[in-house]
Amino acid sequence: MRRIAVVASSVGMLLLLFAPFCIGAYNLSLLGRFLAMAILALGISLVWGSAGILPLGQGLFFGLGAYAVAMHLKLEALGPGEIPDFMQWNGLNSLPWLWVPFKSGVFAIAASVIVPVLFAAALAWLLFHRRVGGVYFAIITQALALAATTFIISQQPYTGGFNGLTDFANAFGFALSDQRTQTDLYYLTLLILALSFLGSWWLLETQFGKLLRAIRDGENRVRFFGYDPAPYKVAVFAIGAMLAGVAGVLFTLNIGVISPAMIGVVPSIEMVIWVAVGGRESLIGAILGTLLVNFAKDKISSAFPELWLYMMGGLFVLVVTVLPEGLGGLLRLLGPEPEESRKTLAIAPVVKASEEVPRFERQETPDQLKKRMNGGAVQ
Repeated sequence: MRRIAVVASSVGMLLLLFAPFCIGAYNLSLLGRFLAMAILALGISLVWGSAGILPLGQGLFFGLGAYAVAMHLKLEALGPGEIPDFMQWNGLNSLPWLWVPFKSGVFAIAASVIVPVLFAAALAWLLFHRRVGGVYFAIITQALALAATTFIISQQPYTGGFNGLTDFANAFGFALSDQRTQTDLYYLTLLILALSFLGSWWLLETQFGKLLRAIRDGENRVRFFGYDPAPYKVAVFAIGAMLAGVAGVLFTLNIGVISPAMIGVVPSIEMVIWVAVGGRESLIGAILGTLLVNFAKDKISSAFPELWLYMMGGLFVLVVTVLPEGLGGLLRLLGPEPEESRKTLAIAPVVKASEEVPRFERQETPDQLKKRMNGGAVQ
């Protein structure tokens, strides 16, 4: 199966490398946006597929990264002493203090990564250390995405409101309308996607990745063997937020606009659907699902605007009921791993760790405790 995955990845990368020579400017722009979203999908695959944490608010972290770079692009187009047009329309006479640091492109790029990571880590730490998980965690993340969009819309003089931030002429000295710039942006997006994929694959092959899968399959068992699952869940959730922030930056550069409609509850749910269609436990599947669903959305919603939401809902139901492992599960049909070996892979590091834990640090089961109290030997 691993050989099939490597071949599929290599063929896909070659096709993407030659795409600018084979498709038109519009489709290349679409492909660049969708590849940016595939970076976010990799993060969801790590959080949901490997750690078993369902995130329904990734649009929030995507939006933090997107708005950070968009604020810089908006200021880059202004002359000395000028302020964005929407601020003038709302009666502001000077640039708000929060906007001032974003005059620096370096600060904007750094904030687009650091802010989502810090916010996600703080949120996950507060929740996971109180053992809040499952559907409760999913609802909280969804509520935060809704709160973020409501806040942005309500603060129109400072955020652009419902219309968001638009009209970016230049990005870091390059004209966004230039076809050469668009092609370079495409290759930059493809490069970051490839690095994100390789980094995610490497992470899953480490002890950290194996522990994530063990936590997903049996969190209480992992805790019994002496591990605290909370730090691992916090770390992977922060990594997912980082990838979402990077995706927000690249998406904004490719499309030239960001608005609350792109980061709210509905987009956050759609992001999960992309990964579900591709296969939440497959990194390749997450990328493939993102591309297929988004291209289908573009073509079908253009021809039948009212039909797409129903088709997306039906697609999700079909995947859940008929193909729960998504498109990534089809690779296993071509080269399936023995079921026993997959189970061993997930639990092996936990079993090994249990042998290293001193006997007095282990928790005793009720039967062991009863036996010891009766004078018997503990097994």
